[in-house]
Amino acid sequence: MLDQLKRMAVLAAVVRHGSFAAAARQLRTSTSAVSQQVRALEKDMGVTLLHRSTRKLSLTPAGERFHAGCAAMVAAAEAAQSQLAQLRDAPEGELRIAMTVGFGRRIGPALAPLLAAHPGLQLHLRVEDGFTDLVAHRIDLAIRFGRLPDSTWVARRIGTLHTTLYAAPAYLARHGVPATTEALRQADWLMLQDGTDQPRRLPGSELTVRPRCTSNNQLTLQQLCEAGLGLAALGDEDVAEAVAAGRLLRVDAELPLPELPVWALTPQRDAQPAKVRHAIAALEAHLAEPSR
Repeated sequence: MLDQLKRMAVLAAVVRHGSFAAAARQLRTSTSAVSQQVRALEKDMGVTLLHRSTRKLSLTPAGERFHAGCAAMVAAAEAAQSQLAQLRDAPEGELRIAMTVGFGRRIGPALAPLLAAHPGLQLHLRVEDGFTDLVAHRIDLAIRFGRLPDSTWVARRIGTLHTTLYAAPAYLARHGVPATTEALRQADWLMLQDGTDQPRRLPGSELTVRPRCTSNNQLTLQQLCEAGLGLAALGDEDVAEAVAAGRLLRVDAELPLPELPVWALTPQRDAQPAKVRHAIAALEAHLAEPSR
């Protein structure tokens, strides 16, 4: 079948270009090879498709009818190639992105210019702090932070999340600023984890604490922190508005908090669709801005 389809494409090229020699140049093969392909096609079909003379080629009545199908086949293949090239080179279609709740506020400013420049691009966001089945939800691009679990997805670092220790003025008024290791150990901690029964070593230090409140949602932790329930390590940009409004204060404790890498995860390393490549570039540029 594949050989037959190839011969049909060769016949269409001969008719389009008007001669075996011209078709051979377009197909980057020899004139004799083109002639052999057409003869093999006529043998398989059991009918003469071309009238041959020293001056020109012309289709037989059967050849005219058969060539219409061959030309339609080639046109469909060329259209499919064109559509694929458009998907590869121009951002369009639905872009499905998975991210944490906290990062959701950054997507608008990061991708607004891309969406404005490409009306054919649509955006679907799956926002949750828990586990997301990236395959089941047909995710094109996932944004993750910190240490990544083993996965078949390809990770590319696109930025850094700067975290700082914060507390509400009311909490600090009741408990004071924790100035010693023991004060930090005894503080009420708000942490991103499942349950309060497990002590946890703070990243970047040897200090182990037992959280007072936990959540699987970073935004919820910020709200608990603003309510005066304890200390939380939060992203500086995420809490900028709350700090400016006086709802949160930066806690200058002797506790180095590590910077968290921001990762873009994709299903494959090569041949990324244009919508994914452009989205990664836009996010990377946004995160690289000085205020990020």
